[in-house]
Amino acid sequence: MPILMHLKTFSNITDFPKTKGTVLTLGTFDGVHLGHAKILNKIIEAAKIMDLESVVLTFHPHPRSVLQTDIPMHLLSCVDEKSNLISNAGVDHLVIHPFDIAFSQLTAEEFVTDILVKKFNIKKIIIGYDHRFGKNRTANIDDLTRFGMEFGFEVVQITAEEVNAITISSTKIRKALENGDCSTAQDYLGHPYILSGTVVKGQKLGRTLGFPTANLLPCCEEKLIPKNGVYVVRVSFNNSFYSGLLNIGNRPTVSGATRTIEVHLFDFSQEIYDSKLSLEFLTFVREEQRFDSLEALKNQIISDKEQAMAYFQNLPK
Repeated sequence: MPILMHLKTFSNITDFPKTKGTVLTLGTFDGVHLGHAKILNKIIEAAKIMDLESVVLTFHPHPRSVLQTDIPMHLLSCVDEKSNLISNAGVDHLVIHPFDIAFSQLTAEEFVTDILVKKFNIKKIIIGYDHRFGKNRTANIDDLTRFGMEFGFEVVQITAEEVNAITISSTKIRKALENGDCSTAQDYLGHPYILSGTVVKGQKLGRTLGFPTANLLPCCEEKLIPKNGVYVVRVSFNNSFYSGLLNIGNRPTVSGATRTIEVHLFDFSQEIYDSKLSLEFLTFVREEQRFDSLEALKNQIISDKEQAMAYFQNLPK
């Protein structure tokens, strides 16, 4: 996935520079799907019209993982993935602020005066009708509108329909990935589902079969890993793209004890341990299965690779 250099990213609100004024939105933007893209377009267009700068304020870790530790998180995008996707949208600034208990204790007035007004110099905020903020999430859109009148910034509501569409899209993307349905996930995302991570050492079994694989450690523990099975993927490495075949699963043929993510890159022979890879899920090939012998497994991989190569050959130029 190409990374555009237009975006300026900050890892803390305190690092944000003084500006003549901003149009801002805030939220988790997990997956940065088509519903999110509409909001990003709104702040970009408003910033251009008002001759201001567009800002997305988001948080890491996810607020729910801090405030509701008993609920497991399955994120559609890690921090770097989210940054790249927001960059591609054309936003001026992305602020990924550390979320912790202390930050959650800010009152609504402190959040508005100290952060929105003093740090971001906001002139317009675009936010969901159901958004709640401040300590114990006691303030709502009406309170924000009142603050806007007091401090001179405009508040624009994202409609209930748009907010619901975002929630529904996120749910459908997760369900699709849990079923290996890459096409439906892509329809709602507006781009292929992305899984990035670091190449780590494996058992090198694929190499003995003639299909060397890179074992991927996902970018974060909370990352949603699609259903076990074999996928056709496009792999980004060092700003170049490669076709590939991905296996997610426990490798039952060799009595694997842990779930692994292994990708075989076509026409590729570099040593890439400790390197970063980004995978785009294109289509599901087959379920994971146990074979009676390594030879049977090898023959199936040959067939899988032929199917994957045919997939790429049939893609529109």
